[in-house]
Amino acid sequence: MATSYGSRPKHLPSSPFAPAPEPVVKVFEVDDRVSHDLYGLGKVVKVDSHAATVDFGAKVVRITPPYAKLHHL
Repeated sequence: MATSYGSRPKHLPSSPFAPAPEPVVKVFEVDDRVSHDLYGLGKVVKVDSHAATVDFGAKVVRITPPYAKLHHL
């Protein structure tokens, strides 16, 4: 019996197991106030398609997605 490894079974509404949640995409805009786990409080000064540039006062850092340690305030 052959099985296809690329397909997943359909999630049934009556199943007690929840489907995997969709990942949340963080979107930052210029002048957003943010907090970073390593650098502290900052302000977004530039956003392009590949990164967000954040001014933390003593240092300006370019942070790339998925922005794991960067949070909106």
